This record gives sequence, C-alpha cells and structure tokens, in this order.
Amino acid sequence: MKETQSIPVQIARITIESWVLSHAMPDVARLPQFGTGRAACFVSLHRNAQLRGCIGTIAPTMESVRSEIIRNAVSACSEDPRFDPVSPEELSGLDISVDILEPGEPVSSAAELDPSRYGVIVRSGGKRGLLLPDLEGVDTVEDQLAIACRKAGIVKGERFDIERFTVTRYH
Repeated sequence: MKETQSIPVQIARITIESWVLSHAMPDVARLPQFGTGRAACFVSLHRNAQLRGCIGTIAPTMESVRSEIIRNAVSACSEDPRFDPVSPEELSGLDISVDILEPGEPVSSAAELDPSRYGVIVRSGGKRGLLLPDLEGVDTVEDQLAIACRKAGIVKGERFDIERFTVTRYH
C-alpha cells in the first residue's frame, strides 16, 4: 500500500484487495477509523489513466462514512455495469479516489454552477443523475448538465431540477 494514500483511500484499497482476492469483506479491525458521521460518497477506480469503475451514493445509506466507503469500494470493483470485475492482476495498477459528498442545495439557474467546483444532481420525476465536480473533459456547465441528464435518462427539452454539491476528494 502506498504510504501517502489518504485514510479513505486506504479503506477502499484494503476492501478492494480483499474482495478481488477472496470475495470476502475485509477484517474491519484492519481498517483505519475515519469520520464520525454519515455521508454519501463515490469510489472511483482508474487504470492507465482510464476509468475502470465508479460507484457511489447520492445520500448516505450506511451507518457511517467508513461503511459507505467499504460498500461503494466493493461495488466499484465488481458491480459497475460498464466494466468487467477487477481482476487480481489489475490491483497493483489501480489508482483509487474517494469523494465524500456534502449535502446538495437547490439552484435556480445554471449560472449558479461551476463544473470545477460543484457536482450536480438533476431530477425529473423519478429520474435522477449525478456528475461529480472537477472531472477531466467536463469544462462547461452545459457539458456537465448534458452528461448528468443523459445518465438520468432525461431527454432534451424535458424540464428538470438541479442541485449542486461540493466534495472532498481523497487520493
């Protein structure tokens, strides 16, 4: 394990290695403590600078942020429908980041957004999509909203509500 990794990334890495190598959750006693409350989070995996998995939650679903990281780490390495599960051979080359989300706040217009600072959640009826902030290749509010709407299944011309949120990103 890289010594310079943050605690959230250490939790995610130990979890992913345990899951990929033995299909078992890690021994929680081996995991460092992190945080005292609940929070939504995303665990993102990259290999050779390419996305390899990314799963997260819009709102907290677990009893602690550490449990949220553990759950989303397993999902990111084994359940992202865009990718095959991570193989043991890939483990050493994985770059992992963990985004801890602050609660969203409604915005009245796209002028209140900044894709380098804020993530977005779009909602229309029961459809919703989320896009994290400060993603490579997402430079404009229009790009950010278009991608989030596409993820939600919101079609062009359909009315939708927007929330913005900030994250703390750990490497």
